Amino acid sequence: MANQFFQSVNKLLLLIVLLAGCVTIKEDEAGSFHLLNETTWQQLFPHINGGDTSKQLFYSYDAFVMATKRFPEFLAEGDPTTQKRELAAFLATISHETGGGDEKDTAHFFDYGLYYKEELACVNGCAHYSDTTDQQYPPVKGQSYHGRGPIQLSWNYNYGLFSEMVLGDKDSLLNHPDLLTTNPEISFAAAIWFWVTPQSPKPSCHEVMAGKWIPSKADSLAGRQPGFGAIMNIVNGGLECGGIESVRNQYRLKYYLAFCKKLNVDPGPNITCNSQQPYGQ
Repeated sequence: MANQFFQSVNKLLLLIVLLAGCVTIKEDEAGSFHLLNETTWQQLFPHINGGDTSKQLFYSYDAFVMATKRFPEFLAEGDPTTQKRELAAFLATISHETGGGDEKDTAHFFDYGLYYKEELACVNGCAHYSDTTDQQYPPVKGQSYHGRGPIQLSWNYNYGLFSEMVLGDKDSLLNHPDLLTTNPEISFAAAIWFWVTPQSPKPSCHEVMAGKWIPSKADSLAGRQPGFGAIMNIVNGGLECGGIESVRNQYRLKYYLAFCKKLNVDPGPNITCNSQQPYGQ
C-alpha cells in the first residue's frame, strides 16, 4: 500500500511539473520576442508616448510582440548578426518617423523614438493624402490618410492594401483610419506589414536587411545595393537619396548608427543612399 501511495504522489508531482512547464512556455510565447525583451524596450525608448496628450501607454512592448506574431518571417531569417542589424534598421526607421527629440540635444536626441502617434501637421486631417483616382482603394469622404503609427503609414492605397492583406477587409481602415492611433497592435502591425511587404519595383525592407534581396540589373545600374542605404531609398528615396542633402537623410542614417551602437552590432555595408538613384526616377 505504501509503495502504491508513493507512486501516486510521484505521478501527481510529475504531472504538476509538466503542467507548470506548459504554462511557462505559453506565457513566454505570448509575452516576449526573441531579439528584444521588455526591459531593453524600455531602455531604448525612455520617452515613449511622450507626445501623446492622453498620457496613456500606446506603443507598449506587449502590443509590439502581439503584432510580430502576424508576421513569422519578421526578424527571423539569417544569422544572429543579420537579425540584430535588421532590428536596428527597423527601430531606427520607426524612431525617425515618430521621434520627438531636440536636435540640439545630441546626447539624448536618439532616445525619443515612438514619441508621436501621428503627423502633427495633420491631427485635424490632411486632404492631400487622398488619391481620388485610385479605384481599388478609394478614399472615404471625410477621412484623412495622413501619417499614423510607428511607420507613419500614409495615403489611402496603403491604408486599403494593409487593411485588405492583414485585416481581411480593405474597408476596415479606409472607413476607420484612426484605428492606427487607437489600436496599438494594429498600429504596430501596419509598420511591420510595410517592412516585410515588397511593393514593386521596390523590394521589402526585410528582404534587404535579411540578405534575401539580389539587385536586378536596373538596380545595379542605379547604384542600389543591399544595406541600410536601400532602406532609406525604399522608405523615402525621392526626398533622401541620389545626392540630395537633407536633414531627413542625415538623421535617418544617424538613427540607424545610434541603434546599431545600442544593440552592439556592426552597421554593415552600403549604409548611405547618396549614390543611389531613387525608385521611380
